Amino acid sequence: MVNTQEKEIINKTVHNTFEDIKHFDEYGNEYWYARELQKALDYKEWRNFKKVIDKAIISANNSIADGNDWLVEVNKPIKTGKGKEEFIKDYKLSRYVCYLIVQNADPNKEVVALGQTYFAVQTRKQEITEQEYESLSEDEKRFFQRKLTRQGNYTLQKVASSAGVKNMAEFHNAGYKGLYNGETADDIFKRKNLRYREDILDNMNEDELVANLFRINQTKQRLIKDNVQGENNAKAVHYEVGKKVRKAIQDIGGMLPEDMPTPEKSLKELEKD
Repeated sequence: MVNTQEKEIINKTVHNTFEDIKHFDEYGNEYWYARELQKALDYKEWRNFKKVIDKAIISANNSIADGNDWLVEVNKPIKTGKGKEEFIKDYKLSRYVCYLIVQNADPNKEVVALGQTYFAVQTRKQEITEQEYESLSEDEKRFFQRKLTRQGNYTLQKVASSAGVKNMAEFHNAGYKGLYNGETADDIFKRKNLRYREDILDNMNEDELVANLFRINQTKQRLIKDNVQGENNAKAVHYEVGKKVRKAIQDIGGMLPEDMPTPEKSLKELEKD
């Protein structure tokens, strides 16, 4: 029989196992590879684990969650016994679809039960109520809004790429120009007097991040709704949306983004602290 101390050690080991195979893309979004999750959940054969993935996708499709980034198919190179390189199919999995996978996995496996707890906890950590948000400190609100803008930009770039945008820097600058009365990202960087390679979004207060998040989400919706095609057309939409967000702020008598104070510490500095 497993005692309490041994159970805590097992829980910690399993927790570390799922943490160790967690990856992050260039926008800070977390994901897991299906092949690595298969091993962690003690599935010997890919074909059996693939059935679990398929069930999870059906569950996801029946949910109200946004399924755009649940699963991304990739081809991974492996070395065969003869030293040759071959490619196998793999998937990048979001936290949400991992949660559904462990819910549909073999409940007789102890690691599956522990995996269900791990992904349930991780999913809950990403949820926040209005009351909980108001209880956060100003810096914590900045971290929360920064995460949303990072995710928003990631989705916007995918939509913009599908619309034919190649030069993402110019596309993003079009939005900044509309919102900041002609300022580019570099102009904002210089006005904030930031150091080399500092991120302007890491140096915005909560309200400035919210204004940019609104610009990002509204641009994404316009590109999709109007089926915008072509780089110049997409840039024009981004500029127009940025300008309308700016006008909305002016109309309600709010503080314009360029007038908002730059926090004393960037989010990177706060992370180090």
